Amino acid sequence: MKLNDLKPNPGAKKIHRRLGRGISAGQGKSSGRGTKGEGAREGKGGHIYRQGGNLPFYRRLPFMRGEGFNPPISREFNEINLDKLSSFKAGTEITPDILADRNLLHKKSNPVAILGRGEIKVALIIHAHRVTKSAKEKIEAAGGKVKIIA
Repeated sequence: MKLNDLKPNPGAKKIHRRLGRGISAGQGKSSGRGTKGEGAREGKGGHIYRQGGNLPFYRRLPFMRGEGFNPPISREFNEINLDKLSSFKAGTEITPDILADRNLLHKKSNPVAILGRGEIKVALIIHAHRVTKSAKEKIEAAGGKVKIIA
């Protein structure tokens, strides 16, 4: 193979058309955009919510206010599964502060919820704000205890 044998892949090079350069160029006058209208203008398409004179969709919807849409007492939890707790030694008391020190919490100010994914083999004493039924059963089966923080 020599340098003069090299060619670009088929379809890799497109022909650049010079639009609007007279009739003989093949794409003169309206440059393949048709005549008049939104499609013929520069920057065609308008903005994202434009619907050609119809009332825009986002204005047709009612305002979403009140408790049904934005619950005032919603709480975000730091969710931790049991498989994350398997690295602790037996008999360890696990509190939100210890979990924060190990970088297991997403946001330290949020309460902690223990979920039941995974297995736990060691007996741990877990202090958390919320614990699922399956997680509690697995912890107690391993010989551990669960204490709910108010």
